[in-house]
Amino acid sequence: MKEVAFYQAREDGIPRCEVCPHYCMIKEGERGRCRVRENIDGRLYATNYGRVLSLSLDPIEKKPLYHFYPDTNILSLGTVGCNFDCGFCQNWSLVHSEMEGSYVPPAEMVAKAKEWQGNNNIGLAYTYSEPLMWYEYVLETAELADLAGLKNVLVTNGFINLQPFLTLLPFIHALNIDIKGFTREYYQDICGGRLEPVLKTAELAKKHAHVEITTLLVTDLNDSREEIEQLVHWIYNSLGADTPLHLSRYFPQYKMERPATSLETMEMARDIAQQKLKYVYLGNAWELEGSNTLCPQCGQMVIKRQGFRTVNSLQGEQCPTCGEKIALVVDEKMSIRP
Repeated sequence: MKEVAFYQAREDGIPRCEVCPHYCMIKEGERGRCRVRENIDGRLYATNYGRVLSLSLDPIEKKPLYHFYPDTNILSLGTVGCNFDCGFCQNWSLVHSEMEGSYVPPAEMVAKAKEWQGNNNIGLAYTYSEPLMWYEYVLETAELADLAGLKNVLVTNGFINLQPFLTLLPFIHALNIDIKGFTREYYQDICGGRLEPVLKTAELAKKHAHVEITTLLVTDLNDSREEIEQLVHWIYNSLGADTPLHLSRYFPQYKMERPATSLETMEMARDIAQQKLKYVYLGNAWELEGSNTLCPQCGQMVIKRQGFRTVNSLQGEQCPTCGEKIALVVDEKMSIRP
């Protein structure tokens, strides 16, 4: 265990956690809403520190990140815990797991990532569950990875307070932020959180790192034309038209039994998003071929994706047909393969 980085000790022995906007007041022997911060003798400890339950070398596109070092791999790790309770959770078996996992110190994890560089690995992705509820471990590991020349990626719900995020952000190179929906009611009733802090996280992240957005469209809950328009309008005005948006198709999972999102709804959402955003993708809907990158100027397919296999027809970072520069983060020493 590790003492929590941000909390307020109190004379009554009930400390207040200050990592995320829930501000949990945690009694002796109990845990916060994330299920991983525990009060022991009036101090807060992260019970999941260093506990690795999932570790895999994944294609970067699986995060999903389509504009950050395409066609590379990234060592991806996850643990238990989340500060949301989404009824449709895709990773509930990991989030709620009682398994201990394997203890891997930060320096050892960075060494593992370095060992995999020969397999086109660019760094570490903190993912699968909610990495911000693994805060102390992610912070220490990301700092070491950054010093070692590795990239750090967060796949997150973005529900974190300002000071913890500002402390972590200098070591983060890319984020995929999950915007669950675009109403306060949806966040409160379906996810157990609030929308406004997530939007602030995304806006701040965009100033310092590469950002892509994912929204899972859940049948009859957050998939209306009006709500999608609001989401797209906010991305366009707050993050910019070149911010990639991944619209993901929902399937029944965890506590939710609503029917899967229709393909017609997915197409409708894409059509709306493409009116303002340059790069719009469809996930979990292979029938619609929505994972290819098209030139926003002429419509030419410049990156074709088949599963997680990437075929690139770019000339450098430009469209071969019209010369338009495609918004990609690409290191000259690790350019995407033709």
